[in-house]
Amino acid sequence: MLESLFPNGSVHYLAGGVLLGVGVSLLYLTTGLVGGMSSVFSTTLSWVSKARFFHQPPMLGSRVWRLVYAAGVLVGAAMFTAAVPSSAFATGLPWWQLLAGGFLVGFGARLSRGCTSGHGICGMASLQLPSILAVLTFLVTGMITANLVVRIGAGA
Repeated sequence: MLESLFPNGSVHYLAGGVLLGVGVSLLYLTTGLVGGMSSVFSTTLSWVSKARFFHQPPMLGSRVWRLVYAAGVLVGAAMFTAAVPSSAFATGLPWWQLLAGGFLVGFGARLSRGCTSGHGICGMASLQLPSILAVLTFLVTGMITANLVVRIGAGA
């Protein structure tokens, strides 16, 4: 059954999940900070935007460590990219679909006041009801969307 769900194997998914869990756990255990990514963009905009929203004390107080956290994610991705053949990253999707998907994910993360890493890893681990509800919403919405995409013939 696993082969039908994961035709390319499941080890890399497991490894990625373990690495995410360890990284977020280390951040929390060593600093007490919650390692979600959706607020990185907003806190970064506090340096260039004069809008009041971006100058709230929580954003100003966390923008430096969040920027370092995001840089670590980019450096880690660059190291992984250097270690894995480039063909592993090929996609058949046009750029505009990737851009639209990124916009929708970003909008959803702001709407739910957190992303899958913040809610799914940190929030659920601390048994936060809003995070549990957010993750259930992410999963149900993803399943419905995936099935709709396949039904209309837009899937790969």
